[in-house]
Amino acid sequence: MAATILHGVGATTALSSINYNNSRRSLPERKRTSLVIQCDGSLSSGLNISNNRGAKLSTNAVAQTKQENVTASTTSKPGLRHELLLFEALREGLEEEMERDPHVCVMGEDVGHYGGSYKVTKGLADKYGDLRVLDTPIAENSFTGMGIGAAMTGLRPIVEGMNMGFLLLAFNQISNNCGMLHYTSGGQFKIPIVIRGPGGVGRQLGAEHSQRLESYFQSIPGIQMVACSTPYNAKGLMKAAIRSDNPVILFEHVLLYNLKERIPDEEYVLSLEEAEMVRPGKHVTVLTYSRMRYHVMQAAKTLVNKGYDPEVIDIRSLKPFDLHTIGNSVKKTHHVLIVEECMRTGGIGASLTASINEHFHDYLDAPIVCLSSQDVPTPYAGALEEWTVVQPAQIVAAVEQLCQ
Repeated sequence: MAATILHGVGATTALSSINYNNSRRSLPERKRTSLVIQCDGSLSSGLNISNNRGAKLSTNAVAQTKQENVTASTTSKPGLRHELLLFEALREGLEEEMERDPHVCVMGEDVGHYGGSYKVTKGLADKYGDLRVLDTPIAENSFTGMGIGAAMTGLRPIVEGMNMGFLLLAFNQISNNCGMLHYTSGGQFKIPIVIRGPGGVGRQLGAEHSQRLESYFQSIPGIQMVACSTPYNAKGLMKAAIRSDNPVILFEHVLLYNLKERIPDEEYVLSLEEAEMVRPGKHVTVLTYSRMRYHVMQAAKTLVNKGYDPEVIDIRSLKPFDLHTIGNSVKKTHHVLIVEECMRTGGIGASLTASINEHFHDYLDAPIVCLSSQDVPTPYAGALEEWTVVQPAQIVAAVEQLCQ
């Protein structure tokens, strides 16, 4: 087999060869920018949680803590800006790439004239026609395989799973074909496909429609995974995923689609392999992604009032992990808290814990703490559903205990 590897993951591979067990050495310096995403709009009603376990989630939580020391990413960029909801930002990124590259196409259930279940593809069928925005039957295994075949021939398909839980029906295609054909063909085929769709907990959709499948797909060789959390990074990650020659799974959260933010008018593309520094701090490194970013930032306001200075990182890249950003933070704070909506057993947090212990164990002054969802099917009842996922009050308590 030809010596072909997944494009662009060399930074993570190189880090794995560094020995961190003998002395506290600095990582090679790399120019980086600390970003804070300021979300001024309101979330959908399902996201405002209020009960005895945690305070109501503030949509401005990302920007309200330690605002004097950071600069909002959108305002740091020159030029004009426009305001979009997250699902609109995804659509704008998708539409720009379809305009730029005629090889980009979309397929999935109701993605055409209906515009998708969450309207991410609204209007694209009228503009680009039924051949580039293809409505498929309810047959996830079939149309995912069709997308993989299209990618092998040189197209750049975006496959939408109406709900990420439905993509379990296409797991064979994603695992045995999507992730492996580049390797098993000796590099003769590239699979530039994007598989995207909504998931997560919070709208009383029942167990089968509240899946968090990040960890299911994380173990598949040859696949990259990213999770968006703001309109800004949703658009930037969508464009990067479409341009990548690797298969990319883009995870979206149902409760973040109506999150509003001002994003630049000029074109931008984000890296698929970089975490985002949301809030610099010095006492504890809090690693999170997707919806839990906002629970963490809500907790951060309380922690600041209690005298703690948490550093919050949105890992964004679920595979590979950005060990450069994570490692530099661990070396500074010496404490790590992971907050995720994924299940505790075999979740993203478990993999992240293993990676940090492997590479940065010598820098830890306390064991890593991981807050995850309970290992139960998600209940339909709203109060019970809320009890299964991490709340801001639990994050505050975990940081207080970790920093004792």
